[in-house]
Amino acid sequence: MIEVTELSNGLRVVTELMPGIASATVGIWVEAGGRDERAEQNGIAHFLEHMAFKGTKTRSALQIAESIEDVGGYINAYTSREVTAYYARVLEDHVPLALDVISDIVLNPVFDPREIEVERHVILQEIGQSLDTPDDVIFDWLQEAAYPDQAMGRTILGPAERVSSFTRVDLSGFVAEHYGPNRMILSAAGAVDHAAIVKQAEQVFGHLLPVVAPAPQPSIWMGNERREVKTLEQAHFALGIEGPNYRDDDLFTAQVYTSALGGGMSSRLFQKIREERGLCYTIFAQASAYADTGMITVYAGTSGDEIAELSHLTIDELKRSADDMSEAEVERARVQMKAGMLMGLESASSRAERMARNLAVWGRVPGIEETAEKIDAVTLDKVRDFAGRLAGQGQSALALYGPVSKAPDLADLRRRLAA
Repeated sequence: MIEVTELSNGLRVVTELMPGIASATVGIWVEAGGRDERAEQNGIAHFLEHMAFKGTKTRSALQIAESIEDVGGYINAYTSREVTAYYARVLEDHVPLALDVISDIVLNPVFDPREIEVERHVILQEIGQSLDTPDDVIFDWLQEAAYPDQAMGRTILGPAERVSSFTRVDLSGFVAEHYGPNRMILSAAGAVDHAAIVKQAEQVFGHLLPVVAPAPQPSIWMGNERREVKTLEQAHFALGIEGPNYRDDDLFTAQVYTSALGGGMSSRLFQKIREERGLCYTIFAQASAYADTGMITVYAGTSGDEIAELSHLTIDELKRSADDMSEAEVERARVQMKAGMLMGLESASSRAERMARNLAVWGRVPGIEETAEKIDAVTLDKVRDFAGRLAGQGQSALALYGPVSKAPDLADLRRRLAA
């Protein structure tokens, strides 16, 4: 059963008891991520996530790790474009401890200048590693091409020159702006007691005052091309078309469509481009959604000599899907989505994250049955209509990396898609 309580200062507490589960995931989801940064702050949300584990007023970095790992637990965090999350997974008896540690690192980081320098070096290494990983960095470049000179288009990690300059004052300032109780969701799933967690949350968070955070910069899809020619084993191709946002009626249609298009081994991109033509090892399509925009993405890696053929075949499949996507393909995609959702919900961590994200977007947590009904409501006609509208947009974005000198340019792919 899912239970939700909102404290007087706006902190939302959501829990789900999972009978038969001996462990629990407890976390704080802060509604502040990369898109909440100003240009000069790019990368600070992620830097702040790292610093949370580097010491609080009562615990050293080692004590933070030991407090959870001494009881067999696991603690971690991540930063996305719209959320920063801090969470731990522990056994039932240690849920209060986990909440104490998570709340401590979120509310009481000390930002020791020596630790800032150590973690700065770690993050610079992470940026370097990302730049050396083509099938990671190309998605950042696609995002930048789609939303140039906007918060939505900037990388989560931030550029090295920005990360090299952040100070203790910068970190504290971002916390003061965004880390208010009205922008936090405490989510817990598994072997949890809602009343006990609410009581502890009142004790820990109840004294905090709400914040009035600056509104994030609106996202405006522009659709450009970024091409980086480099001697690599593979040419990396990423195509983006603006898709629906979280609240758009087309969201589930987009998800069913991308699943049928490139969501698995039976999908048409996989069958046509890998199985029939042997042009790649990896190819997939996905739908990403945000508060005010979204993106349909197709990614593949191929050889420099075959990048043009792969690009054109991808566009042809996008066009063709508006005319000949079959009922069997749509049904398979619907089943895959529902199965993936249900399998994911066997994990307490997945449930805690789902509840936090839905509460942030909708102000409530839709039931599994409601979500399944929305998936089942996606018809073949809706999918074909959606595919046709995608092809007709004409504002796609493109990122290319590696031996891509023979790849067609964005204008060529747009003409082919619109023809």
